[in-house]
Amino acid sequence: MNAFLSNLLISALVLSSATVSAAEVADTIYHNGPILTLDDDLPLAEAVAVKDGRILAVGAASDVLPLSGDNTRLMDLEGRTLVPGFVESHGHTYMMGLQAATANLLPPPDGNGADVAALQRLLSDWTEQNAGVVERVGWIIGFGYDDSQLTEQRHPTRQELDAVSTDYPVIIIHQSGHLGVANTRALELAEVTAETPDPPGGVFRREADGSQPNGVMEEYAFFYLLSKLAANFDQQINETLVVEGARLAASFGYTTLQEGRSNLEAVDAMRQVAANGGLEVDLVTYPDVLLVEDVAPSLNYSGRFRVGGVKLTIDGSPQGKTAFLSEPYFVVPEGQPEDYRGYAAIDAETVTNAIDKAYANGWQILTHANGDAAIDMLIEAVRNARQKYPDADVRPVLIHGQTVRKDQVAALDELGIFPSLFPMHTFYWGDWHRESVLGPERADNISPTGWVLERGMMFGSHTDAPVALPDSMRVLSSTVTRRSRTGDILGPIHRVTVEDGLKALSLWPAWQHFEEDRKGSITAGKLADFAVLSDNPMTVPEDDIAAIRVLRTIKEDEVVYSRPAEQVATVSSALFGVVPVAHSAAAIPGVQDVHGDGCFNRGLSVLYTALTSNSRRTAGAVR
Repeated sequence: MNAFLSNLLISALVLSSATVSAAEVADTIYHNGPILTLDDDLPLAEAVAVKDGRILAVGAASDVLPLSGDNTRLMDLEGRTLVPGFVESHGHTYMMGLQAATANLLPPPDGNGADVAALQRLLSDWTEQNAGVVERVGWIIGFGYDDSQLTEQRHPTRQELDAVSTDYPVIIIHQSGHLGVANTRALELAEVTAETPDPPGGVFRREADGSQPNGVMEEYAFFYLLSKLAANFDQQINETLVVEGARLAASFGYTTLQEGRSNLEAVDAMRQVAANGGLEVDLVTYPDVLLVEDVAPSLNYSGRFRVGGVKLTIDGSPQGKTAFLSEPYFVVPEGQPEDYRGYAAIDAETVTNAIDKAYANGWQILTHANGDAAIDMLIEAVRNARQKYPDADVRPVLIHGQTVRKDQVAALDELGIFPSLFPMHTFYWGDWHRESVLGPERADNISPTGWVLERGMMFGSHTDAPVALPDSMRVLSSTVTRRSRTGDILGPIHRVTVEDGLKALSLWPAWQHFEEDRKGSITAGKLADFAVLSDNPMTVPEDDIAAIRVLRTIKEDEVVYSRPAEQVATVSSALFGVVPVAHSAAAIPGVQDVHGDGCFNRGLSVLYTALTSNSRRTAGAVR
């Protein structure tokens, strides 16, 4: 037994330092399973007592069980592992709702989108199964294809999407969320032609003649076309996306979610859902600082919703080869010069002004910067803002930081920039980074958690869902093992312990959100936000962590998600880790739950209801 586990067992015999009055009686006591508290003063406990949604006591069963009374619920963990509820360091709850309501084009192990023919089949099947939705909405949409995982190692073309339909516009969204492909009809409706110039910060890729769009769109070119689609979204549709996205994330143990880049309509939808009691877990949103004039961030939730600050996006994605690098891509995209380094979506002046605005107003700002050249822009802007506003406590956050250099890690530490990293890339795109995007040396240092921990810094490990499923155990596995799809280990020096991997999913992102006093660890006085796991990640072999299942998600002592017993031990890689069954309690007549926990097809049914309503979009203040 190593020293760490030995210390855990010793600590299990010690009651939490918080004193508990003998007159206090717990509402619920969780016991009979390992409890990983992530509290350094008491890493392992035998029982947790909860009262009024907060943790009353943590410690040895002999000390905690006496806090039960006639009405206390004794929750027997039956040997399962209790951990703090996960806090999403960066994700897109609203966009997860779109993922939940569209054709699933994800590659294995999360879907069947392995080649172009499979994408065509998946889109055609979805269209046939949801003919009413397609007819009503007037478009066919799929989410999650990834050119790096397709057999063809390229994006589909507009002509290949024309094979799905020439009557309806067809749009497919890249797994990164930064690119997409449209068929000919979609381009026609958006009035994108050979004469259409590339918008600032975006590209319409062209055919061999150099002018006719081939259907592939990058960054703001893609966002432009997608906005043509979203223009028909009314208030109820937007609210549906919020609800379904939150349900999906909660099924993976997340009790605090994030919408990491919102517009006015999405903010209004989230606020309305919260006001109607539709959020079972907490949701924090960050409106795009370039889209809103003013925000009023708050640390207090209203109906489990609050605005946390603002978001800025500097560049694109490395796997899509649109991230802004200081050195050229290992294999440059077709048609690009040998020194192609990607590009910034905005200029340095815009970055400086946005960061300055956040510091001047005391707003927390999250900045998407994947390429190291983009990260240089962020560092320079924060350094200038700190000099102008030395007393501002805004806890700025670097989102992704995939290619952050070691000297930049030192700068992040110096400037107090919290790194919300993306180690899950090591699994999903690690081989692609090594062979095509960055080359072996730079690929080894993507999401360099080892360099961060060397300096004693905290970091968040996020999903960026719906770029990938909000699978907390896949995140933990990738952060700990850094194994790619082929089993290669990218950057062994950046592997972290399971304990640190769990902290990057809970305690440290809680600090990122200014909520370290109430979330992130199982500590007396904090909220009773928990996840129950099928196995103990501290004791299973590291390579088995990804197979652990979230059995239950608990928000302030209320169960908000429970995995049906028949799904616990079943793994189906194409169906998000569970078998297809109809949930008797949640099933909708005529709808078979065939994707994961039923969230996907259920979301589609709810979306159809929203689309057939007569509700209209309303504007909302960003508060």
